[in-house]
Amino acid sequence: MKRFVFALVALLGVAPQAQQAVPEIPFDSVPNFLKLPADLNLGEASGVAVNSKGDVAVFTRSNSAGGPAYAATASQILLFDKTGKFLREVGKGLYAWSYAHAIRFDKEDNLWAIDKGSDMIVRINPEGHVTMVFGRKKEASDDAEPWKRVTPPLAPINGQFRQPTDVAWDTDGNIYISDGYINARVAKFTKDGDWVASIGEPGGGKLGNLNTPHTISYDAKGFIYVGDRGNRRIQVIDPKTNTFVREIKIDAPVPADAQPWMGAKPDVARLLAADAPPGAATMAPGAPWAICVTPPNAQGQQFIYSSDAFPGRVYKLSLDGKLLGMLGKSGHQAKQFGWIHEIACPSENEIYVAELLNWRVQKLMLKPAATKSTAAGQ
Repeated sequence: MKRFVFALVALLGVAPQAQQAVPEIPFDSVPNFLKLPADLNLGEASGVAVNSKGDVAVFTRSNSAGGPAYAATASQILLFDKTGKFLREVGKGLYAWSYAHAIRFDKEDNLWAIDKGSDMIVRINPEGHVTMVFGRKKEASDDAEPWKRVTPPLAPINGQFRQPTDVAWDTDGNIYISDGYINARVAKFTKDGDWVASIGEPGGGKLGNLNTPHTISYDAKGFIYVGDRGNRRIQVIDPKTNTFVREIKIDAPVPADAQPWMGAKPDVARLLAADAPPGAATMAPGAPWAICVTPPNAQGQQFIYSSDAFPGRVYKLSLDGKLLGMLGKSGHQAKQFGWIHEIACPSENEIYVAELLNWRVQKLMLKPAATKSTAAGQ
């Protein structure tokens, strides 16, 4: 009898947690925020960043008429002011442009472009000129073909990249480049561009193992947040030790009627099974395709925003990983998302999302005071 009572108490103790409410954050999408010239369209919007003046830069896989469909140049940075008015193209015809992945502004309003196709990272000053370069693409005089993928991957080479994805900085200005689809590590440099360390290695499970570190951000204390997409988690680097110290996982109920933007509805249980192939979790709920960390608010608080491909939501978290709310779903309409590839969050309640599949950037205005809750497990 005692054993039954203890078991009942234990069951009742965990039941409320299984039904933990996850707030749904009401929000609006600013209609037609970006005012494109009549003769200009975005391609896949892979990156978005906002500088200290509120200017919005968009990294788009467009401008691709100059080559064949299977290997066209697809990188273009377009700059808009805070009202969405088009200002100019940045870095037009740049040697590094091949296949756009992500962009970030640093605290000096330098714009950093990460080009997955050329394996290069370029810093561009506010005047539009290149001031620092990382990586080197294959020369035109060599065989014009991608790097060959082998299993297991070849060891990374200091100062070189294989399909890099994003960039972040700590409080000392050290540079962290997520690298990326093949090398599965984070490359660290000093603020002057000198090599420091390779952090992480391919794999899953234990801290420091990475499968497609796809996105990276940082907080006011200099901790680096790495979106370990293929392992469906965010890992945190301590800049003082160059080691991964903890992980954050996003678990929230998926509506029964949730649909992907394209294709069949994924078998989530299979994607997360112990015998699933490496990287299968990329398409599972909560996998971090894009993350950003907000600046400190008046109370000194910062928040993480993260997005997944299915069911296509944006999640708001505290820095310690508590899920505070979520918004949106997959779709083609305003306030719906098609594979958010980068998020810019200049403040807690104003965020910008760059979508691959819908070929657009949305400016979202959040209304957290009016949140409603969804019970986990329902």
